[in-house]
Amino acid sequence: MAARGHVQDPNDRRLRPIYDYLDNGNNKMAIQQADKLLKKHKDLHCAKVLKAIGLQRTGKQDEAYALAQEVAALEPTDDNSLQALTILYREMHRPELVTKLYEAAVKKVPNSEEYHSHLFMAYARVGEYKKMQQAGMALYKIVPKNPYYFWSVMSLIMQSISAQDENLSKTMFLPLAERMVEKMVKEDKIEAEAEVELYYMILERLEKYKEALDVVRGKLGEKLTSELQSRENKCMAMYKKLCRWPECNALSRRLLLKNSDDWQFYITYFDSVFQLIDESWTPPPEEEHSLEGEVHYSIEQAVKFIEERITEESKSSRPLRGPYLAKLELIRRLRYRGCNDEYKLGDPEELMFQYFKKFGDKPCCFTDLKVFVDLLPSNQYTKFISQLLEVIPLSATAENEIALPADIKALQQHLCVVQLSRLLGIYHAMDKKQKLTVVRELMLRYRHGLEFGKSCLKTELQFSDYYCLLAVHLLLDLWLEGEETAVWQCLTFLEEGLSHSPSNAQFKLLLIRIYCRLGAFEPVAELYSSLDAKHIQHDTIGYLLTRYAESLGHYAAASQSCNFALRFFHSNQKDTSEYIIQAYKYGAFEKIPEFIAFRNRLNSSLHFAQVRTERMLLDLLLEANISSSLEESIKSMSLSPEEDDIPWKDLRDNRDLTVLFNWDPKDRDISEEHRKLSLEEETMWLRIRSLTLRLVSGLPPLSHTIQPKNSEKTAENGVSSKIDTIRSLLQQLEAAVDSGKKFLEQKIQYPVLGPPPTRMAGFFSNGSCQCQTSLFYLVSDIYELDTNGLEDSAEIQERIGNSFKSLVERLTDLFNKCKGDLIEVRDGTLKTHPNLLENLVFFVETISIALWVSSYCDSVLRPFKSNLQKKKKKKKESSVAMPPVFTHFLDYVTELQTLTSNVIDHIKGLEIILTALKLEELSFKDTLLLQEEKKFTKTVQGKVQSSYHHSVQEIGELLKKRLDTIKKLKI
Repeated sequence: MAARGHVQDPNDRRLRPIYDYLDNGNNKMAIQQADKLLKKHKDLHCAKVLKAIGLQRTGKQDEAYALAQEVAALEPTDDNSLQALTILYREMHRPELVTKLYEAAVKKVPNSEEYHSHLFMAYARVGEYKKMQQAGMALYKIVPKNPYYFWSVMSLIMQSISAQDENLSKTMFLPLAERMVEKMVKEDKIEAEAEVELYYMILERLEKYKEALDVVRGKLGEKLTSELQSRENKCMAMYKKLCRWPECNALSRRLLLKNSDDWQFYITYFDSVFQLIDESWTPPPEEEHSLEGEVHYSIEQAVKFIEERITEESKSSRPLRGPYLAKLELIRRLRYRGCNDEYKLGDPEELMFQYFKKFGDKPCCFTDLKVFVDLLPSNQYTKFISQLLEVIPLSATAENEIALPADIKALQQHLCVVQLSRLLGIYHAMDKKQKLTVVRELMLRYRHGLEFGKSCLKTELQFSDYYCLLAVHLLLDLWLEGEETAVWQCLTFLEEGLSHSPSNAQFKLLLIRIYCRLGAFEPVAELYSSLDAKHIQHDTIGYLLTRYAESLGHYAAASQSCNFALRFFHSNQKDTSEYIIQAYKYGAFEKIPEFIAFRNRLNSSLHFAQVRTERMLLDLLLEANISSSLEESIKSMSLSPEEDDIPWKDLRDNRDLTVLFNWDPKDRDISEEHRKLSLEEETMWLRIRSLTLRLVSGLPPLSHTIQPKNSEKTAENGVSSKIDTIRSLLQQLEAAVDSGKKFLEQKIQYPVLGPPPTRMAGFFSNGSCQCQTSLFYLVSDIYELDTNGLEDSAEIQERIGNSFKSLVERLTDLFNKCKGDLIEVRDGTLKTHPNLLENLVFFVETISIALWVSSYCDSVLRPFKSNLQKKKKKKKESSVAMPPVFTHFLDYVTELQTLTSNVIDHIKGLEIILTALKLEELSFKDTLLLQEEKKFTKTVQGKVQSSYHHSVQEIGELLKKRLDTIKKLKI
């Protein structure tokens, strides 16, 4: 090693300081150092590229790109330059340029294994499957290594997956891939497990299940060792595809004899038994039952087999749940089929009771039994619960006191019973007084249970947390029944729970939902960030945040929460390419189609489309004050009214609507119907928002035509097509609004913990929708006036004047719907009115659109006015009649200004009321509140008050900006 030490490339030594500066984030010094080096060594390409990286990172993208292209044009073949350019192009999000780079390098150095493999990976990043196939084969010819050959085969499979024509996929790409692998099999060159997996994958996609089964059962199948039971699982999958139920049955039976706790094999065992019964299958005489051994083909055999598993389990050192649950599953299936044989297995109620006695102290006991409660007759529910309670060791200290558990085991058992009581609807049937008694009891049990968790770390959950959650669920029932104090108690208990169990995600999620329902977003942002949502969760639970942030007037927080989500979606593109490359490198071929499906699913995510649209509308709202900056904002977002980049047909709803624990009976839980309706509603609302955004983005191009009009000119400028686009979008908006209104006529009520409804109902009912639509119609009229001139347009001018009048009336109506107290104290109880806040937010949005439209009117009328004044001077007449449209417009702007001033005054009034509100003086009707609870109640009310105050401030600030803009609108 010492001998080689001094043979280091001198260029590496010269470049080292620049690399160090870039690694440490000191980009300016990196640029300076690169400049110094380039003065001495003009031909040091890598220094130029490193300088370009520095420029890219300091926001000088154009300079960086020019420098990079300078080097790329020289087609460098030194490692340093190529790698540096690859890094730069990746940061520029231009992976397609890397392919060109290595194509040139491979031409110059045709026998380099390294450059060929880099070229292959560059194609993989951009999904050029045909070129990947060719690059793989070229690599294999230079260096005949198996992985390179199979890279080429996998690229053929990817061509078949991405082919639009399924016929082409099955007749060309897959058979070619199959032949390529068969060639290696015949030559006995198959070395690795990944290669067998790939062969299996091809045969499965070609639907050659028999051949695939032979591969897995044959000599090649012996290589499938990395996953537990990989071979058996693949055989099972093929038997199912081939409907070979005897083999399915025998194999699952054999695997259950090995491990009687593997649930998937019980399911296959039962499926196959009933299939064989339906087919009246009988074993062939004097032959093996099947390839896999003995087959069970009657209910008697199945019952006996399960009983044997339970007997075996009793001898096991570790208690196994599988056999006991399999017995219940068999009863369920027999009952579903209407068989009379279920009595042979015993009474389900007794079996569940015995199961509880054996496993009741395990947290999974509830979820295990939840699946089978349908087997109990509804008139036996109360008896069943009493039976379970009798076997739990609880002890009361005094006669009238509640009996409490003495250890964690008993606490878990009691918790399981309480959860089952909720699931069986016993709590739902109670009246208000009984429910409150149960709430008190549950909270007492919760606080008593905290003793068992004194030694728990902050990151661990308390054993009794579920008591608190169940108490909150009962209070939510009361709140929905009209008990206003209940919701404040919910928040109090959850904040108390969170103080003892700071890592409990369920407490946080429930707090987020309730605060949002009350219209308080401020505490939500903090709660969500403490959940520390990772990766895919930004898509599955991000809706909890983005749905409410803007609609409750927290613009800054809304901007931030959209950024969080968008950052994840944008990085997904880049990250997935890296995962695919790693899968090629390590031969995990079966994962590649999964990664691509994952990427596609995220790209067509409903949440992604919503966040993107809302983010752009929000940016326009916050940044674009008058037409010129509206134009700049639209340009920077690359928005175009003609383009619609939302994949409407492929939209995927990736929201996790069951993220909140729920113990409700089936009839009160989230149903499939709710999910379908929610997706339909979300899509309609997204369509309305997307069309609104595109209509706004179509305003600036219209005002670029201020020269005297004649029809040929307009057609040349393409502006007539611009107005056609706006008119077409308006028709689409009308259609979307109509379907939205029809949808809302169904008056759908989602469960309280189900999907949150969209803002569509408020948008229609407060009049924002009518205001915004008529504003866009006004654009069309103004354009007509612009085209026809002032002389022959009395009718258009009158129409515009009427539009201005009705707009002011509608905006005034909208403002009237914003009036009222946001937080009101009634009979010592707090009541919030989040709908007023949502209306205010819609008002700000509508007034902003009104401003953008007015500024377009201004840009059309101003030249007309100056022309009139010129005529006036020429004719030296004092009384050239001013067309009425000018007066209409000036009156409209004045009224707009007065209205906005009134709203700002109203908001100031709200601020004063909110500041003066003394919540600590409130005495809750429920005098049962303990001192400890009162402390949390104060915190909760303070958070809600502060959040409303914050919302009102942000809305007020934005309206003041709008008012300043209106004042500039004087022609």
